[in-house]
Amino acid sequence: MKFAEHLGAHITPEWRKQYIQYEALKDLIYEASEQSPSTEVADASTLQRYYARFDERFFQFCDKELSKINTFFYEKISEANRKFASLRAELDAFLEHAHKPHHGLRRRKSNAVYSLFKDKENRETAQIHTRKLHDLKLAFSEFYLSLILLQNYQSLNFTGFRKILKKHDKIMVTTRGVEWRQQNVETAPFYTNKEVDHLIKETEQSVTSDLEGGNRSKAMKRLRVPPLGEKQNPMTMCRVGLFFGMFIVLVIVVVITAFFTSHSGNWEPALRMFRGMFLIIMMICFLGINTYGWRSSGVNHVLIFEIDPRRHLSPHQLLELAAALAVVWTLCLLGYLFSNHLGWPPFIFPLIMAGFLFLFLINPIRIFHHSSRYWLLSVLFRIVTSPFHHVGFADFWLADQLNSLAIVLLDFEYMVCFYAFEVEWHGPNSKFIHFVLI
Repeated sequence: MKFAEHLGAHITPEWRKQYIQYEALKDLIYEASEQSPSTEVADASTLQRYYARFDERFFQFCDKELSKINTFFYEKISEANRKFASLRAELDAFLEHAHKPHHGLRRRKSNAVYSLFKDKENRETAQIHTRKLHDLKLAFSEFYLSLILLQNYQSLNFTGFRKILKKHDKIMVTTRGVEWRQQNVETAPFYTNKEVDHLIKETEQSVTSDLEGGNRSKAMKRLRVPPLGEKQNPMTMCRVGLFFGMFIVLVIVVVITAFFTSHSGNWEPALRMFRGMFLIIMMICFLGINTYGWRSSGVNHVLIFEIDPRRHLSPHQLLELAAALAVVWTLCLLGYLFSNHLGWPPFIFPLIMAGFLFLFLINPIRIFHHSSRYWLLSVLFRIVTSPFHHVGFADFWLADQLNSLAIVLLDFEYMVCFYAFEVEWHGPNSKFIHFVLI
């Protein structure tokens, strides 16, 4: 990946204007190279004056960018110091209160009454203590993330200066770029200042010793942020290929089965029910393709959608999920087509698929992307209850997608009505049995 794409993919969107204008500087260099006088018609002194004027303009631009970056960095590091001092004071007050003995009620009317009130007071105190502890952990986690973003800001800008000045020297055949970098960039406050590293260590120490009881691995699991440009797990890529290969083979089997075997003639209800579930799977697949495109084009969707950067689905994981669900969908469809041979009611298979999707979504066990499923459920809840509280960009975006999936909602409504009113689950004249015999 070229650095311009890398920079665009990893900047913090809110700070976009505060980063080095790498593309503008690169265009300036190429423009100067293309418009330079030809060596055939210009003498050495003319070329020297041309490149001297360009270098003056180029390094003025670099100096302006450097001043902008230094100023912004000073603002952010000052803000970070104030925030850490505030969090540390809040944490110290919490620890002091937690270790303070609570005498409770001083005057006792009777031992039984005192015990009742004392137990109630202890429960309320424990609830407040737990809630405050959770809030502090969340606050330190968010603060740590802001420090990592600031650290990345330092790294990206220094790398940008290093690469653009190296490109300048290569095209202009000079060493002025590396000299300017050594004199200005490598001595700039945004590069030499180590307060961010110090605050990161202080935050890690505070969370480890005061909030996680000295358990560093647990503290770092809460704080750690994936590095820039983290590589995808090769096993995920392998599973994507495996599931999509299985899906293609199963689709071929479904087509052959549908055209060349006898099966239930009452296929219209099944078509509507299977269609809605397939459109959901297709949307997940397209979302994976979209996120891959966003990342490649420099759109930081993790920050735009306010997703936890520590726990979110990558484009390849979304494609893996879509492919795995597609395999289950085709297996249920084959079950419907072969229901006469299996001796199963044909319309049990759409119900199995719908139940599988529902249980997968609400599964409370911390497996199968639990945090991502919980995030989706919380967004759906905010959409349904939007008149009663604040909503964000992700809520608006998903609500807009649901508008486009109106046919899916209608198909699910049809499924509920079908199983509620068209199927009789008990009795000798059960319509469920009737559907088997058709």
